[in-house]
Amino acid sequence: MKKIIVLGLLLMPVLALAQEAKPAANDPAERNKMLYSLGFLLGDNLKKQLILDNEDDYKAVSQGMRDSLLNKAAQTDVESYKPQIIQKYQDDARLISEKREAAQKEYVENFKKEKGVKELDNGALMKLSKPGKGKAPKADGSATVHYTGTLIDGTQFDSSRERGQAFTTRLTDVIPCWTKALQQMKPGSRAKVVCPADTAYGNRPVGPIPPNSVLVFDIEVIEVK
Repeated sequence: MKKIIVLGLLLMPVLALAQEAKPAANDPAERNKMLYSLGFLLGDNLKKQLILDNEDDYKAVSQGMRDSLLNKAAQTDVESYKPQIIQKYQDDARLISEKREAAQKEYVENFKKEKGVKELDNGALMKLSKPGKGKAPKADGSATVHYTGTLIDGTQFDSSRERGQAFTTRLTDVIPCWTKALQQMKPGSRAKVVCPADTAYGNRPVGPIPPNSVLVFDIEVIEVK
Protein backbone atom coordinates (compact mmCIF):
# COMPACT_ATOMS: atom_id res chain seq x y z
CA MET A 1 0.00 0.00 0.00
CA LYS A 2 2.76 2.46 0.90
CA LYS A 3 4.48 1.76 -2.42
CA ILE A 4 1.24 2.55 -4.24
CA ILE A 5 0.83 5.80 -2.30
CA VAL A 6 4.37 6.97 -3.11
CA LEU A 7 3.98 6.03 -6.78
CA GLY A 8 0.65 7.85 -6.88
CA LEU A 9 2.26 11.03 -5.56
CA LEU A 10 4.92 10.78 -8.22
CA LEU A 11 2.44 10.29 -11.05
CA MET A 12 -0.28 12.75 -10.02
CA PRO A 13 0.79 15.68 -12.26
CA VAL A 14 1.28 13.31 -15.20
CA LEU A 15 -2.15 11.75 -14.72
CA ALA A 16 -3.64 15.25 -14.50
CA LEU A 17 -2.62 15.75 -18.14
CA ALA A 18 -4.76 12.83 -19.29
CA GLN A 19 -7.75 15.03 -20.18
CA GLU A 20 -5.55 17.05 -22.53
CA ALA A 21 -3.85 14.01 -24.07
CA LYS A 22 -3.43 13.77 -27.82
CA PRO A 23 -3.11 10.50 -29.75
CA ALA A 24 0.43 9.10 -29.66
CA ALA A 25 2.48 9.67 -32.79
CA ASN A 26 3.56 6.64 -34.84
CA ASP A 27 6.88 8.25 -35.72
CA PRO A 28 9.60 6.56 -33.57
CA ALA A 29 11.41 9.86 -33.15
CA GLU A 30 8.26 11.53 -31.87
CA ARG A 31 7.57 8.60 -29.55
CA ASN A 32 11.07 8.95 -28.15
CA LYS A 33 10.49 12.66 -27.52
CA MET A 34 7.17 11.88 -25.83
CA LEU A 35 8.81 9.32 -23.52
CA TYR A 36 11.65 11.70 -22.75
CA SER A 37 9.05 14.35 -21.86
CA LEU A 38 7.32 11.82 -19.60
CA GLY A 39 10.61 11.18 -17.83
CA PHE A 40 11.21 14.91 -17.50
CA LEU A 41 7.78 15.43 -15.92
CA LEU A 42 8.35 12.56 -13.49
CA GLY A 43 11.72 14.02 -12.55
CA ASP A 44 10.28 17.51 -12.20
CA ASN A 45 7.63 16.23 -9.81
CA LEU A 46 10.12 14.08 -7.88
CA LYS A 47 12.36 17.05 -7.12
CA LYS A 48 9.34 18.92 -5.73
CA GLN A 49 8.78 16.13 -3.21
CA LEU A 50 12.30 15.02 -2.35
CA ILE A 51 15.64 16.66 -1.67
CA LEU A 52 18.33 15.05 -3.83
CA ASP A 53 21.62 16.68 -2.94
CA ASN A 54 24.17 15.51 -5.49
CA GLU A 55 24.94 13.50 -8.60
CA ASP A 56 25.24 10.26 -6.62
CA ASP A 57 21.68 10.74 -5.33
CA TYR A 58 20.42 11.20 -8.90
CA LYS A 59 22.31 8.14 -10.12
CA ALA A 60 20.98 5.92 -7.34
CA VAL A 61 17.36 6.94 -7.95
CA SER A 62 17.81 6.64 -11.71
CA GLN A 63 19.36 3.17 -11.41
CA GLY A 64 16.54 1.98 -9.17
CA MET A 65 13.91 3.21 -11.63
CA ARG A 66 15.79 1.67 -14.55
CA ASP A 67 16.07 -1.73 -12.88
CA SER A 68 12.38 -1.69 -11.98
CA LEU A 69 11.28 -0.67 -15.49
CA LEU A 70 13.48 -3.37 -17.04
CA ASN A 71 12.13 -5.99 -14.59
CA LYS A 72 15.58 -6.61 -13.19
CA ALA A 73 16.12 -7.96 -9.69
CA ALA A 74 16.42 -5.23 -7.07
CA GLN A 75 19.94 -4.59 -5.84
CA THR A 76 18.65 -4.06 -2.28
CA ASP A 77 16.06 -5.54 0.06
CA VAL A 78 13.48 -2.98 -0.99
CA GLU A 79 10.92 -3.95 1.66
CA SER A 80 13.37 -3.29 4.47
CA TYR A 81 14.03 0.23 3.16
CA LYS A 82 10.37 1.27 2.94
CA PRO A 83 10.30 2.82 6.44
CA GLN A 84 13.35 4.95 5.54
CA ILE A 85 11.73 5.95 2.25
CA ILE A 86 8.55 7.06 4.00
CA GLN A 87 10.61 8.93 6.59
CA LYS A 88 12.56 10.71 3.85
CA TYR A 89 9.34 11.81 2.17
CA GLN A 90 8.09 13.20 5.48
CA ASP A 91 11.38 14.92 6.42
CA ASP A 92 11.90 16.39 2.96
CA ALA A 93 8.29 17.59 2.76
CA ARG A 94 8.83 19.53 5.97
CA LEU A 95 12.10 21.06 4.77
CA ILE A 96 10.69 21.92 1.35
CA SER A 97 7.65 23.50 3.00
CA GLU A 98 9.85 25.58 5.33
CA LYS A 99 12.01 26.75 2.43
CA ARG A 100 8.95 27.61 0.35
CA GLU A 101 7.35 29.50 3.24
CA ALA A 102 10.53 31.52 3.75
CA ALA A 103 10.72 32.35 0.03
CA GLN A 104 7.09 33.49 0.00
CA LYS A 105 7.58 35.63 3.10
CA GLU A 106 10.63 37.25 1.51
CA TYR A 107 8.70 37.90 -1.72
CA VAL A 108 5.86 39.61 0.15
CA GLU A 109 8.21 41.70 2.29
CA ASN A 110 10.21 42.82 -0.76
CA PHE A 111 7.04 43.74 -2.64
CA LYS A 112 5.87 45.83 0.31
CA LYS A 113 9.02 47.94 -0.06
CA GLU A 114 8.34 48.82 -3.70
CA LYS A 115 7.21 52.37 -4.41
CA GLY A 116 3.47 52.73 -4.81
CA VAL A 117 2.47 49.49 -3.07
CA LYS A 118 -0.67 49.73 -0.97
CA GLU A 119 -1.47 47.25 1.79
CA LEU A 120 -5.18 46.58 2.15
CA ASP A 121 -6.90 45.95 5.46
CA ASN A 122 -6.93 42.17 4.98
CA GLY A 123 -3.20 41.99 4.21
CA ALA A 124 -3.46 41.88 0.41
CA LEU A 125 -1.03 44.10 -1.48
CA MET A 126 -1.51 45.99 -4.71
CA LYS A 127 0.41 48.34 -6.97
CA LEU A 128 -1.42 50.30 -9.65
CA SER A 129 0.33 50.69 -12.99
CA LYS A 130 -2.67 52.45 -14.62
CA PRO A 131 -5.15 54.49 -12.53
CA GLY A 132 -8.26 54.24 -14.72
CA LYS A 133 -11.32 56.50 -14.63
CA GLY A 134 -14.81 56.38 -13.22
CA LYS A 135 -16.15 54.53 -10.20
CA ALA A 136 -14.65 51.46 -8.59
CA PRO A 137 -17.02 48.56 -7.85
CA LYS A 138 -18.61 48.27 -4.43
CA ALA A 139 -18.19 45.22 -2.19
CA ASP A 140 -21.46 43.74 -3.52
CA GLY A 141 -20.91 44.93 -7.10
CA SER A 142 -19.56 43.24 -10.22
CA ALA A 143 -16.60 43.77 -12.52
CA THR A 144 -15.32 42.49 -15.83
CA VAL A 145 -11.57 41.98 -15.87
CA HIS A 146 -8.65 40.44 -17.66
CA TYR A 147 -6.10 38.77 -15.44
CA THR A 148 -3.09 36.49 -15.26
CA GLY A 149 -2.36 34.50 -12.11
CA THR A 150 1.04 33.10 -11.14
CA LEU A 151 2.91 31.70 -8.17
CA ILE A 152 5.81 33.77 -6.84
CA ASP A 153 8.26 31.88 -9.07
CA GLY A 154 6.34 32.95 -12.16
CA THR A 155 4.55 29.63 -12.72
CA GLN A 156 1.28 30.56 -14.42
CA PHE A 157 -1.85 28.77 -13.23
CA ASP A 158 -4.57 30.78 -14.98
CA SER A 159 -5.05 33.56 -17.52
CA SER A 160 -8.20 35.06 -19.01
CA ARG A 161 -5.92 36.73 -21.55
CA GLU A 162 -4.72 33.40 -22.91
CA ARG A 163 -8.30 32.15 -23.09
CA GLY A 164 -9.21 35.30 -25.00
CA GLN A 165 -12.25 35.84 -22.82
CA ALA A 166 -12.68 38.47 -20.12
CA PHE A 167 -13.88 37.32 -16.70
CA THR A 168 -17.03 38.81 -15.17
CA THR A 169 -17.71 38.23 -11.49
CA ARG A 170 -19.44 39.56 -8.43
CA LEU A 171 -16.95 40.72 -5.83
CA THR A 172 -18.66 38.46 -3.29
CA ASP A 173 -17.83 35.38 -5.40
CA VAL A 174 -14.02 35.68 -5.53
CA ILE A 175 -11.19 35.20 -3.07
CA PRO A 176 -10.94 37.87 -0.31
CA CYS A 177 -7.82 39.33 -1.90
CA TRP A 178 -9.75 40.12 -5.09
CA THR A 179 -12.79 41.40 -3.21
CA LYS A 180 -10.66 44.06 -1.52
CA ALA A 181 -8.37 44.87 -4.45
CA LEU A 182 -11.12 45.35 -7.04
CA GLN A 183 -12.79 47.93 -4.79
CA GLN A 184 -9.65 50.03 -5.31
CA MET A 185 -9.73 49.77 -9.12
CA LYS A 186 -11.62 51.88 -11.66
CA PRO A 187 -12.41 50.93 -15.28
CA GLY A 188 -9.22 51.00 -17.33
CA SER A 189 -6.99 50.52 -14.30
CA ARG A 190 -4.36 47.82 -14.08
CA ALA A 191 -2.55 46.53 -11.01
CA LYS A 192 -0.25 43.88 -9.68
CA VAL A 193 -2.01 42.25 -6.75
CA VAL A 194 -0.18 40.00 -4.30
CA CYS A 195 -2.41 37.74 -2.22
CA PRO A 196 -1.04 36.11 0.94
CA ALA A 197 -2.39 32.58 1.38
CA ASP A 198 -4.96 33.58 3.99
CA THR A 199 -6.51 36.01 1.50
CA ALA A 200 -6.53 33.40 -1.28
CA TYR A 201 -7.08 29.66 -0.85
CA GLY A 202 -5.39 29.14 2.53
CA ASN A 203 -4.22 25.58 3.11
CA ARG A 204 -6.44 24.14 0.37
CA PRO A 205 -4.76 22.91 -2.83
CA VAL A 206 -6.69 24.19 -5.87
CA GLY A 207 -5.77 22.61 -9.20
CA PRO A 208 -2.10 23.40 -9.84
CA ILE A 209 -1.96 25.76 -6.84
CA PRO A 210 -0.25 24.13 -3.82
CA PRO A 211 -1.67 24.71 -0.34
CA ASN A 212 -0.57 27.84 1.51
CA SER A 213 0.44 29.64 -1.67
CA VAL A 214 1.02 33.35 -2.11
CA LEU A 215 -0.62 34.27 -5.41
CA VAL A 216 0.34 37.06 -7.79
CA PHE A 217 -2.19 38.58 -10.18
CA ASP A 218 -1.93 41.05 -13.04
CA ILE A 219 -5.48 42.47 -13.11
CA GLU A 220 -6.97 44.94 -15.57
CA VAL A 221 -10.51 46.22 -14.98
CA ILE A 222 -12.50 46.54 -18.18
CA GLU A 223 -15.97 47.37 -16.87
CA VAL A 224 -17.69 47.97 -13.54
CA LYS A 225 -21.34 47.06 -12.99
